[in-house]
Amino acid sequence: MSDTDFTQAVKWNSDGLVPAIAQDFKTGRVLMMAWMNAESLRLTAAEGRAVYWSRSRGKLWRKGETSGHVQQVREIRLDCDGDTLVLVVEQLGGIACHTGRTSCFYRVLTDGEWQTNQPVIADPKEIYRADG
Repeated sequence: MSDTDFTQAVKWNSDGLVPAIAQDFKTGRVLMMAWMNAESLRLTAAEGRAVYWSRSRGKLWRKGETSGHVQQVREIRLDCDGDTLVLVVEQLGGIACHTGRTSCFYRVLTDGEWQTNQPVIADPKEIYRADG
């Protein structure tokens, strides 16, 4: 891959990042949103698994590196404005959220209150190692 690669079509924000939405390839359900930089996008395309940029840790983050809940990428899509990605993924283990749920979008606004509409599938304390 040359320096004039596919990442040049992406409109990166002022921090060199773009939002990336992970979507389940079978159901179309939105699983999560994370950030990517050019390196994480290149690695995702090369490895076939989701690699994001962790703003809080300031480093690359391979989804599932501590939890085992890897996202195998089936397709990478860029929106019409070039400023948002969709990763169509197979979510291994069925858990995308660090709270132990299927999706990070587990709260629904109902009558002015946020209601939880997904159960916790696995206790996060059991999913993540203390060293991760």
